[in-house]
Amino acid sequence: MCADGGGGGRVTTLPALSRLSHGSPVYRRGCAPFALVAAPGCDEEKPRPAPLGLGPPLCSISGMQRPAWLHVKRLLSLMGRRPDLLCGAIALSCALVVALRFTCSRAKDVVMPAKPPNPFFPAQSPVVDLFFGQIDYADHLRRNSDITLFFLYAPWCAQSIAAREEIEHVANKLADQVLFVAVNCWWHQGKCRKQRSFFYFPVINLYHRSFGPIEYKGPLTAGYIEKFVRRVMSPVLYVPSVEKLKDFLSNLEPGVLGFFEFNASPQPPGYLTFFRSALHSLQKDYIHTIRFGVITHQALAKEISLSSSGSVYLHRSLSSSLVYPNHEMNFTAANICKWALDNRQTLLQWIRPHGGKSLLLNNELKKGPALLMFIPFNPVAEEQPLLDEIMEVVLKYNSCTESPHADHQEQGDLDSASFIALRPLPCCNTVVLPQWHLLSRVQNVCELCVNQSRGVSPRTVTAPHCNFLDIAAALESFYLKEQFFLNFMSTVKECSNFLSSYSPYFFYTACCQTISRGLIAFTTSQDNASSVLSSLGKVPHENLSHIMPHIEEQGQVPSTYHWNNDSITGLRCRTNKTLNMYLLDSNLSWLYAERLGASGHERLFAAIIDLKEEIHYILDQNQPLVGPALEVFIQNFSKVYSPLRRHLASDPALGTPRPQLIIEVTTSTFRHVVLDSRKDVLLLFYTTWCGFCATLNHIFIRLTQLLATDSLIVARINVAQNDLPWEFMVDGVPTIMFFPQNRKDNNVKYPEDKQITVQNLLRFILKYATRPSTSADSPASCPMHYIQYKEDHVSYLEREIKRLRAEIDVLHEAQDQLAEHISEARKDAQDLKVQKQKIEYHNKALEGHKEQLQALYEQKAQEVGTMADKIKELVAASEGLLAENALLKFLVVSLEAKNKSPENRNNLEDGTSDSTEASEGSSDITSTEGSVTLDYNKENKTD
Repeated sequence: MCADGGGGGRVTTLPALSRLSHGSPVYRRGCAPFALVAAPGCDEEKPRPAPLGLGPPLCSISGMQRPAWLHVKRLLSLMGRRPDLLCGAIALSCALVVALRFTCSRAKDVVMPAKPPNPFFPAQSPVVDLFFGQIDYADHLRRNSDITLFFLYAPWCAQSIAAREEIEHVANKLADQVLFVAVNCWWHQGKCRKQRSFFYFPVINLYHRSFGPIEYKGPLTAGYIEKFVRRVMSPVLYVPSVEKLKDFLSNLEPGVLGFFEFNASPQPPGYLTFFRSALHSLQKDYIHTIRFGVITHQALAKEISLSSSGSVYLHRSLSSSLVYPNHEMNFTAANICKWALDNRQTLLQWIRPHGGKSLLLNNELKKGPALLMFIPFNPVAEEQPLLDEIMEVVLKYNSCTESPHADHQEQGDLDSASFIALRPLPCCNTVVLPQWHLLSRVQNVCELCVNQSRGVSPRTVTAPHCNFLDIAAALESFYLKEQFFLNFMSTVKECSNFLSSYSPYFFYTACCQTISRGLIAFTTSQDNASSVLSSLGKVPHENLSHIMPHIEEQGQVPSTYHWNNDSITGLRCRTNKTLNMYLLDSNLSWLYAERLGASGHERLFAAIIDLKEEIHYILDQNQPLVGPALEVFIQNFSKVYSPLRRHLASDPALGTPRPQLIIEVTTSTFRHVVLDSRKDVLLLFYTTWCGFCATLNHIFIRLTQLLATDSLIVARINVAQNDLPWEFMVDGVPTIMFFPQNRKDNNVKYPEDKQITVQNLLRFILKYATRPSTSADSPASCPMHYIQYKEDHVSYLEREIKRLRAEIDVLHEAQDQLAEHISEARKDAQDLKVQKQKIEYHNKALEGHKEQLQALYEQKAQEVGTMADKIKELVAASEGLLAENALLKFLVVSLEAKNKSPENRNNLEDGTSDSTEASEGSSDITSTEGSVTLDYNKENKTD
């Protein structure tokens, strides 16, 4: 058909293509002479047909089984014979490398730039919103304002979004006094993001002129923020009169007063330092803040024992107040702040836990029993009557040095209950000595007080505060002189000083008297009792004989000694159940109150929590949270045998038990359901977060179906939502307990080492269930028949259980078989999917070869048409030549006839010449014909 052009290749014919349709060859990478070209980023390779003349475009099964090196060798040899193929492969590789390099170089430009930030506050807001993070411009604005608040936020932060309205609300009130600036510290091109780093948002910083930043970490509500801003605006309060002084010292928060005379100069020495110490206290402790005040009148300063200008006074409600020791510490703002924070006395502490998982409350509860009081608190309100009433109860509870019989109605005097700390009270302890004479039933009771002021210059304010080490040293020194006080016999209180056995600079005072049941004139002689030494700092007109010593055994107190046990005054020192008292804002922390059992709508709640004993009591919510109710609540807790009942939390979502297979039990229904003496109860302790507990539901459902009887109850209780008495609590879940009827105290726990199955539970129930009495239940005439009937019933149940277990095993086997069939079906489906993909690839290759053959057919058909046209032209040319040849033969014959005729001899020469011309003409024609024939042969050969 076609001649070899010397290219060394083979032309693919139709039979070669027909062989590709047989079978479904598996394509492999690197197969030669054709190549499988994989698109970048694809896992499977798609066959690409080889160029025309390079052999079969697809691999056959036999070719795939050849070693890879044979294919590589064949490909290299083919490239050696076809340099154009080698050049094409190199060019294609270079193009691929350039394309990958170009794609990777432009990968960084694919990231979309961040959109510019939008304003966080509205345009009409008084807050200056620097939403592009211009922190340098914010610092510039701060220099022109006395008070500045920085609100550093992130636009995506939910806390920032929630605090936005609160900040705007405060700004609307204080915009004329405070500059409010908001800075977006999340915009990556802003200077705030580049220069500063934050671990949380939002951050609120306040600046008082050049002092700052003072970070606010309190609740993000308008009231608390406004109160803190106002405190920064006026860190020091001016106290001009005695009434203002009383109001200042009677406040809940600790107070520091400074005395500075402004007569000599507009800014006396030390005032600026005192002012900065107030700002330091806000910077150090934002929750338990200390109030700072300044006194300018010397007469008013003498009321708190301040005489020289520049003195600083720390007020403490119960302990002795203190004066800043200028000779021991440098008068700096940091030292004043540290001295006030270290020596402050906090009777009622505010707690503001963050969120529902804060550990702040847990750390406070570890310190001991705590009284938590939830009240709705308005930080900016000028008057807090409920808070004042609670504070009065707290003062009475902690007033250990006051007499229970003291008259507290003198509130108007400076020495009243508001100014308990203005009188330096000693640190005392009561010592009850052994009975001196058993028959006379007399006993010496001494009040031992620490007296460090004897022999040294007394200071009215800086009396020593009580601590455990001083009392311990005083007791040991007192017991060394115990014999002297044992022989002491007097019905009046007499006092004497003795030296400490540890240090010659410490003295102690002991005021002793003899208590006897037989002394009738005990109370009548108290008017003649001598008072404590003046060095103790007591008021001379105070009746000290009515101070009742701390005696745990009430039997030692004479019947004639009237002591009001119902008073809460000094209860902290008369009981071993000391309470730490805390306040919580119910507007912020009502979630904790609800967890403790609060259900009121007024958001007033009080509870006592003892973390060590794992109990808590709640104040009756039907009673208002007022002073008398709170006092009774504290007194009932402080008793040795407290009448308070432990509060048990119950799931409020469940009410009375509904008829169902498994009864859901709560705290309120536990005694009614579980402790019912007429029925056996199988109780499951579970929690919702226990995954294994949920798997036991079908076992208990099956158990209730098998034991459908009125004498047995199957129940469960969620111990995470329901508290139970201690005797019914468990250590872990799931736990199964069985409570037999008429024997609830003999409850049995299901063994932990046994598997929880229906069969094991049935055996457990039948073993411990209450069996019917033979005399009461079984017929008297045939007790053996009844026992036999019961044994037959048990054996029948066991056979049923075995049958059910056999059915379960069969079902498990069927389930396994079904799972195997499903797995095989999935594998077949996957194989079919793979074969379908291979067939699709094969069809695509056949379509490509079909297109190539169609193009080749069209090319050959065009060539055949061209050859046919040329043949037609040659036929026409040959017919013309044959006609010319016949004419020449005719002319030759005529010439020969003329040459033979004798008559024309005369014209022989002329004829000869003519024949010569004719010969020349015929020779020319013959030569022309030969040249035409030669050209025709050459053209045929070329074709």
